[in-house]
Amino acid sequence: MSRRALRRLRGEQRGQEPLGPGALQFGFRDDDDAEEEGPKRGPGGRRPRSPGKEGVRVNNRFELINIEDLEEGPVVNGERSDGLRTEAVVSGSKRKSQSGSAEPRKDGEVDDRTGPLEQSNVSGKLRKKKKKQKNKKSSTGETSENGLEDIDRILERIEDSSGPHHPSPPPLSSRKHVLYVEHRHLNPDTELKRYFGARAVLGEQRPRQRQRVYPKCTWLTTPKSTWPRYAKPGLSMRLLESKKGLSCFAFEHSEEYQQTQHKFLAAVESMEPNNIVVLLQTSPYHVDSLLQLSDACRFQDDQEMARDLVERALYSMECAFHPLFSLTSGTCRLDYRRPENRSFYLALYKQMSFLEKRGCPRTALEYCKLILSLEPDEDPLCMLLLVDHLALRARDYEYLIRLFQEWEAHRNLSQLPNFAFSVPLAYFLLSQQADLPEQELSSAREKASLLVRQALIMFPGVLMPLLECCSVRPDAAVACHPFFGPNSEISQPPALSQLVSLYLGRSHFLWKEPAIMSWLEENVREVLQAVDAGDPAVEECENRRKVLYQRAPRNIHRHVVLSEIKEAVAALPPDVTTQSVMGFDPLPPSDTIYSYTRPERLSPVSHGNTIALFFRSLLPSYTMEGLLPRQVLSELRGRAGAQRALLRWVSLPQGERQEDGGAEGLDHNQGLNRLMLAVRDMMATFHFHDPEAPHEDHAEGDGEWD
Repeated sequence: MSRRALRRLRGEQRGQEPLGPGALQFGFRDDDDAEEEGPKRGPGGRRPRSPGKEGVRVNNRFELINIEDLEEGPVVNGERSDGLRTEAVVSGSKRKSQSGSAEPRKDGEVDDRTGPLEQSNVSGKLRKKKKKQKNKKSSTGETSENGLEDIDRILERIEDSSGPHHPSPPPLSSRKHVLYVEHRHLNPDTELKRYFGARAVLGEQRPRQRQRVYPKCTWLTTPKSTWPRYAKPGLSMRLLESKKGLSCFAFEHSEEYQQTQHKFLAAVESMEPNNIVVLLQTSPYHVDSLLQLSDACRFQDDQEMARDLVERALYSMECAFHPLFSLTSGTCRLDYRRPENRSFYLALYKQMSFLEKRGCPRTALEYCKLILSLEPDEDPLCMLLLVDHLALRARDYEYLIRLFQEWEAHRNLSQLPNFAFSVPLAYFLLSQQADLPEQELSSAREKASLLVRQALIMFPGVLMPLLECCSVRPDAAVACHPFFGPNSEISQPPALSQLVSLYLGRSHFLWKEPAIMSWLEENVREVLQAVDAGDPAVEECENRRKVLYQRAPRNIHRHVVLSEIKEAVAALPPDVTTQSVMGFDPLPPSDTIYSYTRPERLSPVSHGNTIALFFRSLLPSYTMEGLLPRQVLSELRGRAGAQRALLRWVSLPQGERQEDGGAEGLDHNQGLNRLMLAVRDMMATFHFHDPEAPHEDHAEGDGEWD
């Protein structure tokens, strides 16, 4: 409300506020006395109406009084106190004269009694109103100021209370070994929204969603309406131990889930994907079946269905998480030696591969960090061979540099060809950014040149294949030099050739930029000058290559198998390529920790029956029970009689066979069927002597040693 309207309600005019001696008569009253006096009733038992409300009806009696105007000047000797008091006396006398009274009174009596009473009553009420409004304003003013100014302080206070209270605490990211995973980056829609906008990403998904209740909110995947209704498949997680700030967990299979797992292994041995489909109809959230069928769909170029099956497997495993298991803390561990935990590793890896192909390298980088955080010391899937590639594709150069700086001391990342070349490339790309100071740009450029020269000296066999992959013809001086010539590729160990093939097959396109090629050319010439000058670092690196890269560990072979890069797979050693590699468990560790074992399958085919095993390799579902009727089996129990009948039937002439068949009422086809049955029985009883097979002649005698 404006001051002009307030003066009109008070009955004042500008510049005509008289300051009489009566203005100071209530100035020195105690506030407590005014509060104790309280609102007094006027004659007739009615409360006197507050000033300024004649002709205006409102629910709130303080609505027409501007608090800011009341507190701008002093209250004790101010003009507003006198004006309000004078207005109250005048308006009170007017209301009394207009409304009349129940008893006939004189004008003098009204002036003598009601005048001082109205005056003191209204002044007490106004002072009480002022005090309440002042307290109210001070409290609301402090709240609004704190709400507007202290938000950052509150947030800082919360952060300080959650962390340690010593003067210089280490940063959170350094304590978590740069493996901290952010929840919002696990969702690929977040990255796609940044590229294409929310309307383009979620425009087609909103009308298709149905109201379906799911058991819990998940971070790795979003449940889809096309999935079967979720029911607990018997998969759970338990906490094994907690020590040194780390928590070790393990997935567990119930008895029902174990039976399903046995059926899945039998379906895999049958080499028929339809058997896995039938199994998923009864157990739609069996993880290994979903992963195996996803590979079958991917081989048939059904990428959408393959990705959907992997997401369903991740959803099934995330619903089984322990309440203390955290995806982002970096302190939760899963032992890869347990077969129950391997499914989670493989599901995360397959989902990461789909995200990279989908064009979401930032989300794929978070998945890579998550896999690495589950067991960073052993690194069963060797994610260190991939994290640099994803960081460069996501343009997160600072993270790659930071990982290299913090882990180089205890992990020797510079001895891996991918880190030896990716880190200087990250420094160079960082020096090309225009938003950094000139000093930092020049420092990053110098660091990049130094590191790439060290990488070229350590791994000279990378240069020529890299230029060939980038379709760049090298200079004659470089191609003919013995240091970078064909001898450098031939002389390097097979394990190193495998690592080089893996890096070039995955990251060669990152070097195709003209600026990068010109920078690489400058450093190649400087390396040649150092080699010609007889730099001792050249010979030292050569000796180190011969010692360090004798044989690649099993986790690198497992990573190569999962990567499916043709050049790297072709470089695998023969002892790996001759093994049977299963998609649900590629190259399992030799020290596997089994929580339960698969029961042996009952089969009448003996261990030493070579012919039967041959037919079984052709027909995995071959069993005597499945092919022979019960009556025939009962008739062929006497093996000697069956063999004699077979030999007698074969030795008969053709005419006698038909006559004999006609006498018995059997036609020619029935005779052939009997022949096949006899052959099967003979194969079941035919044995070769195996000198390596254990002898069971003295089985009873072995028990006497107890």
